[in-house]
Amino acid sequence: MPQELSLAVVGALHPNADGTNRQFEIRMLNPGDPISLVLEPNNKADSSAVAVFSFRGLQIGYLSAERCGWIGSKISQGQDVRAIFQAATKDGAIIRVHLDGGSPTLPPPPPEPVTTHDELHENKADPDSGFWPDYIPPDD
Repeated sequence: MPQELSLAVVGALHPNADGTNRQFEIRMLNPGDPISLVLEPNNKADSSAVAVFSFRGLQIGYLSAERCGWIGSKISQGQDVRAIFQAATKDGAIIRVHLDGGSPTLPPPPPEPVTTHDELHENKADPDSGFWPDYIPPDD
């Protein structure tokens, strides 16, 4: 069983009860910033919900439904689950957790995708307007 894993944070599109903006807070976080996980047994939508808070105490969302029960049970059993911010996503975030009280570490960044000349040519096309740039063959 892995001691560290990355988890999705969902619900960032919803505002907090105090009016603060979850997406704004996510954009203010840097990779490695501490994150707090808080059980919400009285949550009306899901009694196993685990809220995710930034180090400033602002909620940024919830753990995904697939993981909140498992992570929540570990926290309930007294296991020291620590978390850090990993990255922002289009509609939420990714956090990195360590399940045995250790400090979570960020995974290495993914390699940059290699784009071919043909893919670049296709990306500049605009089918709606009828614009297709001239193909320029590579100098071999």
